[in-house]
Amino acid sequence: MSRVGAVILAAGMSTRMGRFKPLVPLAGKPLFRYAAETALAAGLSPVVLVGGHRVRELAAAAAPFGARLVIAENPAYQTGMASSLRTGIAAPADRTDAALVFLADQPLVPRAVVDALLREYGRGRGEGVRIVRPAYAGAPGHPVLFDAGLYAEFAALSGDEGGKSILARHRAALRILPFGDAAWGLDADTPEGLSELEARLAREPGGPG
Repeated sequence: MSRVGAVILAAGMSTRMGRFKPLVPLAGKPLFRYAAETALAAGLSPVVLVGGHRVRELAAAAAPFGARLVIAENPAYQTGMASSLRTGIAAPADRTDAALVFLADQPLVPRAVVDALLREYGRGRGEGVRIVRPAYAGAPGHPVLFDAGLYAEFAALSGDEGGKSILARHRAALRILPFGDAAWGLDADTPEGLSELEARLAREPGGPG
């Protein structure tokens, strides 16, 4: 059985939101907790929360998770997302066969998506599948699963690039899983985005599941 970890990106400065997104309350709990709880419920280990801006406050808010949630500090967070990806992937690199990269501001991703990505990786790994990504109503989304054979490529990322160049180089090893609910890909990048998420959770109080 494959060992799969999780990396949750929560190091940015949240300039478009105007508040520190990972700690913004949504339906009574900090935004980052949704991704963390989903990853842990799916049995991913280790689960690494990458902090940078206001990392001490983030770590304090994550304290109830105890050792189940590893805080990885990215001192270069101001250089862009690439540095957080490098920091996050390095943490579970020697303990996992793959890692799922989550965004801390996308709280509606249900465990069913994570489970489906893991199943697809398990089925396709022997056939050369190295990346599995969800698409929500046709739009590529997160979390994205990367096989450990690709970890070294994260070291070459720079600036505000995510993993797009890695995805482009390995199209033949990429599997896209379609899901019909576009809301699962919603993020809290702006106050308007947060309001939309609040409205969605108000309609579905059970939250992601």
